[in-house]
Amino acid sequence: MKRKQSGMTLIGFLIVLAVAGFAAYIGMKLFPMYQEYYAVRSAMKGLASEPGIGDMDPSKIQDLFFRRLYINYSENVKKSDVKIERMEGGWLMKVNYEVRRPMVGNLDVVGKFDTTQELTRKGAVP
Repeated sequence: MKRKQSGMTLIGFLIVLAVAGFAAYIGMKLFPMYQEYYAVRSAMKGLASEPGIGDMDPSKIQDLFFRRLYINYSENVKKSDVKIERMEGGWLMKVNYEVRRPMVGNLDVVGKFDTTQELTRKGAVP
């Protein structure tokens, strides 16, 4: 009685290992970009819940925003990426920035992030 072995061959295992390794490499490149984006969102939501934020000067709002980002080690958002516009009942804060990370050789991965938050006199708007 001959039994035929079944299972994964060494070459099949190496291919699966290479695909999993490449996915992990891409994840390591993308995770910091999205972690920074969520830090930006968190800072904006924190500003929205500040008492009296709708009556503050835009330069003061921007200063408070960048202080919150400094705590989270955010380095890709520049002052030119933050726009604060007047709206009825407060301010509309827009943050639009781009992150470029080298991937392999001359290939880069680019993340473009754009988010807005209303800063009103009443506090945070869900």
